[in-house]
Amino acid sequence: MTPPPRPVTVEVCVEDVAGVRAAQRAGADRVELCADLRQGGTTPSIGTVATALSVLDRTGLQVLLRPRGGDFVHDADEVAAMLADVAAVRALPARVPVGFVLGTLTPDSLVDAEVTARLVAACGDAPVTFHRAFDATPDLAAALETLVDLEIGRVLTGGGPGTASEGAARLAALHEQARGRITILAAGGIRPGNVRTLLRDTGVHEVHGRAPAEAGGRTVTSEAVARALVEECRAAASAPMTTGE
Repeated sequence: MTPPPRPVTVEVCVEDVAGVRAAQRAGADRVELCADLRQGGTTPSIGTVATALSVLDRTGLQVLLRPRGGDFVHDADEVAAMLADVAAVRALPARVPVGFVLGTLTPDSLVDAEVTARLVAACGDAPVTFHRAFDATPDLAAALETLVDLEIGRVLTGGGPGTASEGAARLAALHEQARGRITILAAGGIRPGNVRTLLRDTGVHEVHGRAPAEAGGRTVTSEAVARALVEECRAAASAPMTTGE
């Protein structure tokens, strides 16, 4: 008997409360809330997080912990700031699951296990995702094992620098390596037009994407694009499973 298809979890990356609202209306399972996506994303203000939580009633929230743009090597003051942000977010009332997205590297681009362990401990029982700092490490397979040892629940990755489509073969290998121990959250240029192919080629069951549109001279979250991404993933999940899934 053919097993039932696996559902696909859709996470939409946003940088304001309007984006949070749009993603929830579109049916996203989670949103990742950031500030300054032009810098690759930084920690949103506590006021933005609090307001986002006041409007979310069914879509989970992931809060980015990244005190600045640039590299992922963080000094003691930056680590202290991230720990303070975790405490502030965890003190907020919430009707939905709230998790954290983090990532720290050593100067030689390895996962900084010591700092990451401190951050994970501060997050308590909140879900933790290691962000695309992972893709800057020299050995993705070894880095994945480090994250497993640190009891990280999920890793955001494109299978290396670049888009998820470019890294599809590496994503498939990471998914196979990670099975049952850590979740691969595919990211990098994922849109409604390419997500079904990516799901088929990699076997992943979670995707992360933006739903960009231009408005008022800036990039905002399009509810229509987010809904199209969700619908494509739902349709892919209802298709027959591929060999090995």
